[in-house]
Formats: sequence, structure tokens, C-alpha cells
Amino acid sequence: MADSEGTKVDPHTSNDTSAAPKKQAFVPLENNPEVMTTLVHNLGLSPTLAFHDVYSLDDPSLLAFVPRPVHALLLVFPVTSTYENARRTEDAPLLEYSGSGPEEEVIWFRQTIRNACGMIGLLHSACNGGAREMISPSTNLSNLIASALPLDPASRAHLLESSPAIARAHASAAAQGDTAAPSADDKVDLHFVAFVKSAKNNLWELDGRRKGPLNRGQLGPEDDVLAEKALDLGVRRFLKREEEGEGGELRFSLVALAPSMD
Repeated sequence: MADSEGTKVDPHTSNDTSAAPKKQAFVPLENNPEVMTTLVHNLGLSPTLAFHDVYSLDDPSLLAFVPRPVHALLLVFPVTSTYENARRTEDAPLLEYSGSGPEEEVIWFRQTIRNACGMIGLLHSACNGGAREMISPSTNLSNLIASALPLDPASRAHLLESSPAIARAHASAAAQGDTAAPSADDKVDLHFVAFVKSAKNNLWELDGRRKGPLNRGQLGPEDDVLAEKALDLGVRRFLKREEEGEGGELRFSLVALAPSMD
């Protein structure tokens, strides 16, 4: 599905920019599985994995087109007042996440680069769960994880901001796709959120705009993130809230990180 990160409002920066220094910005990444796959392969993820469109959450015949197991789901949706209100309400009582180190159940990146939600979603998908075990050694992705693991979230964000490898990979991917690349200064209204399964069989929602990673519940050892229970705890729950809050209107796309069909 070849939608770009659209051009309505900027959900990734403060509305008050009068006195603030200009933030680092990326060219918005197209929502295109081929572009996403090329990007993570260039960073070091094994070519045995790829991103695939998910055309239905309920039709078994369409779900059967997705190779299994699915290591991550990447949900792409327009930022709505429903999402913003739910985010603020759920985050209000939570402490800022401060996890770090090898005992972390998932690695989470705070988004501080404007228009980088696509890259953050791809990193969350590739650096967690079973996909992490399929990152080639001595690559940009393996080096990023090794550098990020001991850091707190603020230092991880700075690591991404100062990474030439991440900037180059993103710029190369943003120049590809089926639509003309927008400007890095464009305001966007599409957002990317990843769902991954940890080694402890928990389903995690990873959103760089939140206070930290969100544990959405326990899965069975045999479940991947496209299993019925995972969908109910994650994507379906998310979309049900959006549909109810937006008066029945629902726009989204979903891609899965799963075995390559090449």
C-alpha cells in the first residue's frame, strides 16, 4: 500500500515553535512494504525477512497470504483526536520509561526527529522479538543495538539523531517508492506504531510518541503477532477505539514483518 505520510498536521513536534530551535527532520517515508524491506535489509536485517501487506484482519483466505510466523506488525494510521486523547489519558499516570540494558524485555526508541515515525516503527519491528536474532553481525543495525542497549531513552534518541547511517538509510528509502517524496519540512498526519512479541511471550505496543513501551498482554508460546489473541490485544483493540471515537470512520494500513517469499 503506497500511501505517504500525509500533509495535514504535524503530530511529532510541539505546536509552539516560536522560540524553539528548528528540530532535525527527515523526509517522510512512504508506506510501502518494498521500500521498508529495502531499508531494513540495507541496515543489516537478514534478507530471509521482508514486510508484507496485510489485507484483512478477519478473512482467513486473505490472512493466508501472509507468511508465518509474523515477527512484527506495523500499523499506519492518520493521527486523530481520538488517538491523541487516548494517548494523553493513558500516559498521564505513567512514569517516563527509563529502561536500559540487556535485561530489557524490548528495546524502545523515543522519537525526537520530526517525520521519523516510519523509521522508528521499522527499528522497533526489526530490533525486537524473533527479528532481532536475524540481524547480521557487524552491520549498522547490530551496531545500533549494541550502542543503544546500555543507554537510557534520552541518550538513545540522541544516538539516532547523530547517526549518519540511519540518516543515509532513511534518505535513500524516502527517495524510492511509488509517489513523489515530500519535503522534510512538510507536516504529516500519518503515524506508525509497531506490535511485537517478546521472549517472555508478551505483546508490546511500541510508539515513539508515548512515554515508553506498553505491555498489551500475554500470548501463548505458539502465538505470533498475527494470531487471533495478538490481534485482539493489539491492532483490533486499537482500531475499535478509533472507529468508535471517529464516528465509524476508519482509515489504516497494516504491514507484517515475516519470512520473505523470494
